[in-house]
Amino acid sequence: MLHDRVLVRQDSGEGERRSGGGILIPATAAVGKRLAWAEVVAVGQNVRTVEVGDRVLYDPEERAEVEVRGVAYVLMRERDLHAVAAERLQGTDDSTGLYL
Repeated sequence: MLHDRVLVRQDSGEGERRSGGGILIPATAAVGKRLAWAEVVAVGQNVRTVEVGDRVLYDPEERAEVEVRGVAYVLMRERDLHAVAAERLQGTDDSTGLYL
């Protein structure tokens, strides 16, 4: 990976999901603009806030997909990430585990 690029693998969030109240939402239901979670698999040398293994929140419309050895990944710049959820960020008194 070069410069500030981040390579992520999308979570398998496709398909049916349930609301907080337990209502089943079909995969074909239209939703507004929705951010997606992914796992970081590689980072460039100038990336400062994420590490391999972190979960990140990003906008699926602002992405470049790439396939490596039959596995689909998303390539993006670090500045295109909206949030980072990592175990290393938890454990402090005022930490939520999210770096926004």
